[in-house]
Amino acid sequence: MLSQIWVVSALCAVAFSAPTFSPGAAERPVEMKVLSDYFHMLGSKVQAGRQMAQAPVCNLANAAMPVASPTPLPAVSAGLSLKHVAIGRGTQNYTCSTTNTTAAPSAIGAIATLYNATCVASTYPDLLAMLPKLALQFNLTGPNERSLNPSNLVVSGHHYFSNGTTPAFDLDTAAMKLGFAPTQKNSSVPAPAGAAVGQEDVGFGAVAWLKLTTRIGATGDLQEVYRINTAGGNPPATCEGMPAAFEIQYAAEYWFFES
Repeated sequence: MLSQIWVVSALCAVAFSAPTFSPGAAERPVEMKVLSDYFHMLGSKVQAGRQMAQAPVCNLANAAMPVASPTPLPAVSAGLSLKHVAIGRGTQNYTCSTTNTTAAPSAIGAIATLYNATCVASTYPDLLAMLPKLALQFNLTGPNERSLNPSNLVVSGHHYFSNGTTPAFDLDTAAMKLGFAPTQKNSSVPAPAGAAVGQEDVGFGAVAWLKLTTRIGATGDLQEVYRINTAGGNPPATCEGMPAAFEIQYAAEYWFFES
């Protein structure tokens, strides 16, 4: 009985009690399929939990970060340990030349809200892998939206660029003080084949997977950040038909490592 209670309670962190479809979802078959697959997996987790002799534990040592294929990112540096896992949901931001339509868009940063998925990573990695594509189908109403539709993951921080070259992650919230990480790119690899290209499977591709290292000013012993399992975010190849500044919706997993 206790294990059944634990499983249901744990899964409440990643889903409402019943599927919640947005208005007009029936006309968006990709959204319908992603939601259907998600809630089907949730149901299977609940059923499996009823047969458990012992409840799973939210233990970060059990979380294994996915590896990109065919080319992996560099491994986590020796001596570091996992501190936090989040789903980021927001936009990749670009500018375009208004006089040269053949020019490629220029990346000027990103803005995303981070949602705590740490226990999901340690107990249900297959469910975690579904969340970026799922989250991509739902636009945030603002940077402080309290939970990530259609899940109940709660805000654990914010991601933005403090200048043109410094991705920053603020993980200090009222609920948790995990640190602040100004970072720099260490390495990148293309998103694997099959990654979600955009909302409703319409878009220009998923942004690259990244390994980032912290710069001077980092707190909370944060040392490295990985952006993986990306969905959407890439711009078109050229500026033809694009405004001077624009945003592309994206979602991703972020894994934070500390010393």
